[in-house]
Amino acid sequence: MSMARRTLARAVGLLALGAASALAGTPAAAPPHLVQRDGRHALMVDGAPYLILGAQVHNSSNSPEALKKVWPAVQDMHANTVEVPIAWEQIEPQEGRFDFSFVDTLLAQARQNKVRLVLLWFGTWKNTSPQYTPAWVKLNNQRFPRMVDKDGKPSYCLSPFGEETLAADRKAFVALMGHLKKVDAQQRTVIMVQVENEVGTYGLVRDFGARAQAAFEQPVPPAVLARKKALVPGAASGPWRAVYGDYADEYFHAWAVARYIEEIAKAGRAVYDLPMYVNNALRDPLEQPPKPWKNNFASGGPTHDVIDIYKATAPHIDIVGPDLYSPESAQVNGSIGLFQRPDNPLWVPEMSNAAVYARYVYPILGRGALGVAPFGIDYFDYSNFPLGSRFTDKRMVEPFAGIYAAFGTMQRQWAQWAFEGRTFGVAEGDDHADQVITMKGWNAKVSFGQWQFGEKEWPGNAKEAPAHADKLVGGVAIAQVGDDEFVIVGQRARVRIEPATPQGLGAMLVRTEQGRYDSSGRWVMERNWNGDQVDWGLNLGAQPVVLKVRMGRY
Repeated sequence: MSMARRTLARAVGLLALGAASALAGTPAAAPPHLVQRDGRHALMVDGAPYLILGAQVHNSSNSPEALKKVWPAVQDMHANTVEVPIAWEQIEPQEGRFDFSFVDTLLAQARQNKVRLVLLWFGTWKNTSPQYTPAWVKLNNQRFPRMVDKDGKPSYCLSPFGEETLAADRKAFVALMGHLKKVDAQQRTVIMVQVENEVGTYGLVRDFGARAQAAFEQPVPPAVLARKKALVPGAASGPWRAVYGDYADEYFHAWAVARYIEEIAKAGRAVYDLPMYVNNALRDPLEQPPKPWKNNFASGGPTHDVIDIYKATAPHIDIVGPDLYSPESAQVNGSIGLFQRPDNPLWVPEMSNAAVYARYVYPILGRGALGVAPFGIDYFDYSNFPLGSRFTDKRMVEPFAGIYAAFGTMQRQWAQWAFEGRTFGVAEGDDHADQVITMKGWNAKVSFGQWQFGEKEWPGNAKEAPAHADKLVGGVAIAQVGDDEFVIVGQRARVRIEPATPQGLGAMLVRTEQGRYDSSGRWVMERNWNGDQVDWGLNLGAQPVVLKVRMGRY
């Protein structure tokens, strides 16, 4: 049996095991969890790697009535996982009295629609703000203190040094996790939980309150120093300013917020142990090395430059994930490169739903991400344009739907290949330039903006470019499933696979099949590409297509 077939057989076997366990209602496999090998990661669900083809609903779509506009969009998009907020004010409107009726409705409807869930805990902070805390928290500054600036003026943001705030948030989160264990431990509809949302503070670098200032003047914790080395020459230890100089305020605030989140995550996982993560409103990834905070991002949030502080301080948080809202290809590539680390799985928990972002699914999944989830995927009549799509109907999901449908037929296989380090991907750059994917023994040369027949330089082609030539729509992801065998998924691109080093007389396509994987993981061929369909490379059209390709040398 060839390496490709062994790999595919293993992936199909894992898929069958997971499906059988889920159908049985009492899964034999472990609960959802993360695994790591050689710096790569997988989210295990029902005993097999799982690829999140996600959809995040609008913030207000967390009521039974609102869900009516969620499921049609999710189905149209071909998503397999839905991210839904659970607000603290929603489950504990009166202190000590919990209401999980929406959680139960959500679980029931998700199961009916055959999708998994990621729950977003909107507790102390949502986009840095206390908007989703109960009124009894919002309006009691004495008990639940705000941050203050150097002059003692209160900030909008709740302080990470509020002991009662932490105790109340932790209590509510533990109650939520306890309820999930009671009602979902067998079905495992919920596969991951986000703790808080886009934390940090705008307009204020840190808390200058009395408790915060006392902590700032204490030595930097050894666990932080072990991962985030001193920036001041000769400072092996000491208070934050002495160790980190101009970066001290931001780093201290990151530590304070991470410590707060750790207490919540640790307590929640003690009750029901699911993977947990935090998301991040990004700072500029192209500013290297990063400069000290100048009111240009949310200080204290898990930006790429303080991931080490979060890892040291919040070990019960598995992942720090980037929220992608800058459409430039350099920004996207820069961010996903900084957040994908041997100690941090790549997971994009939030991304704009504007059409120009759809092509980024290819490099995200090609790089081996756990998954991706565009924001605002429901048919509520609200648009966050220009940050997101201007549309609120089916036109909003269409740019993503074909891509999700293509990956959806092989999501378990793709997740397995990614965990084995076999996947690659690119998106059309803002400059429309050619790109090269380097693989074992082969290179894939990817170009964009061409007709499907002939070369750009041909007189006829040079005279009239195709309509998509100036649009940012192309993308390709490749899984090298054997030494000379590939699964390619993509659109609006030309792919030429060539030997990395010349051998023999030359190399050529042996067979190129277009098709899909069925529900049992079996490849179903639709047509065999040949002749002029491959003479000019593999030319992927407007609709995403899946190809099985075998190369050979002669």
